[in-house]
Amino acid sequence: MIFSKLFSKRKAPTPAVDFDPVRPESSFCVIGDIHGRFDLLCSMVDALPQDLGIICVGDLVDRGEQSREVLDYVMQSDRVTSLMGNHEQLMLNFLRSPETDGQRWLRNGGLQTLASFGVSGVTDSSGAEALTRSRDTLYESMGEDMVTWLARLDCIAWSGNVAVVHAGADPNTPLEDHAPDTFIWGHPEFRKTPRSDGFWIVHGHTIVDSPKMRDGRISIDTGAYATGQLTAAVFTPDGVEFIST
Repeated sequence: MIFSKLFSKRKAPTPAVDFDPVRPESSFCVIGDIHGRFDLLCSMVDALPQDLGIICVGDLVDRGEQSREVLDYVMQSDRVTSLMGNHEQLMLNFLRSPETDGQRWLRNGGLQTLASFGVSGVTDSSGAEALTRSRDTLYESMGEDMVTWLARLDCIAWSGNVAVVHAGADPNTPLEDHAPDTFIWGHPEFRKTPRSDGFWIVHGHTIVDSPKMRDGRISIDTGAYATGQLTAAVFTPDGVEFIST
């Protein structure tokens, strides 16, 4: 079968501490950080069952060469949605305030995103005038609909005892009490302290060699833009299974 030829399948590792089993309300898939790898995204989506809903953890853009294609695809898809990642936030900050936030974004992969939209003539050391000019060109190339769609991305999604965010969560705070920035940028205690509310937090943002399931955390960012390996977690009533390109 084409599915078995394209993907390797691994059962989820055994959690390090005693947590309730993963119990989603319905079957769905979560894809890790894509970072402009449209080719890997298409391969993953095409091979998954057609009736399976798909959530991306964010960081659709930057670093890879095909950010525009990724944004176009997810924005227009009926089965793929995305959460807000910190790189989407950096891009939006550039669109709002290029003179103050532009250089930071460009140093962190924004140059590749600009290039995918046909924007050139700027570097991560450019001054305010060049940054503002590039912002204007980027906005025109993206169009108002895409900018509005990007700004309205949610920061969290959940089903049963599974919550999906981009970077992490405060293990000592109920999910409904979090500020959006914590989901987008993470929390210093996230990887140190197990949760006590029964939620499994699926996230990207922090690159791992292989998907990991430990202490209430399910980590699926395998550095697709650099490694060529995009990872997804498929949740069903039977549990979770990791799939990688």
